[in-house]
Amino acid sequence: MADEKKSQSGLTSLRRRELLKLTPVVLVGAFFVPRWQEKMLDQGLRFSDWVAGGTFGRHRQAQTFSDSEVAPFEKFPYNYYDVEDPEVDLDAWKLTVEGLVKRPGAYTLAQITSLPKRVQNTRHICVEGWDVIGNFGGTPVSAFLDLVGADTTAKFLEVECEDDYYESIDMASALHPQSLLCYEMYGKPLDRGHGAPLRLQMPTKLGYKQAKYMNTLRVANVQKAGKRGYWEDQGYDWFGGL
Repeated sequence: MADEKKSQSGLTSLRRRELLKLTPVVLVGAFFVPRWQEKMLDQGLRFSDWVAGGTFGRHRQAQTFSDSEVAPFEKFPYNYYDVEDPEVDLDAWKLTVEGLVKRPGAYTLAQITSLPKRVQNTRHICVEGWDVIGNFGGTPVSAFLDLVGADTTAKFLEVECEDDYYESIDMASALHPQSLLCYEMYGKPLDRGHGAPLRLQMPTKLGYKQAKYMNTLRVANVQKAGKRGYWEDQGYDWFGGL
């Protein structure tokens, strides 16, 4: 009887080991089943977002550079998903603030530029494979959220843009000290090609997270369905961290 139990135990262990060995093969095989591909990709991206969010250091600074290391302004590419200039009326522009805030409403650029300013030389990295060190100026997102009385225990910051682009970021990234509501580059107001009058500038994120031509900012605990981010809704990683 003891030998029989020992034999059964050994068989069980063997089966477990063989199953563990086969698991990667099964997963790879499952990936090639068309009806499972999209679900597996989606789960993989969500797992990647979970890991990235868990390891994000709110106070860990992205690398900064000396003025001599900054690329000339003309070497900083214009990059856009639809049109280079959505023809924003800069004189009439206001940033609409919604959601979990005490003081919703429309805020002028003058109100934003009156807040504490931060200037930083950081690297902009595009998912297309290029990167460039630039000079950026703006108010920390955290300072603006304080102005509007945002609930910073909320999960998300969502933005919409004049060219119909949209994006969302986690609140921890929004509160990072290097995350800016950027209104200057190289000591001058943003030009139209770089997102005038206001864009996100976050050296802890890939370029597609740094929405340009902002017109709406929303603090939320639940993301709008189908509005996680323009590229994310087409399969890009949502966290987009570096």
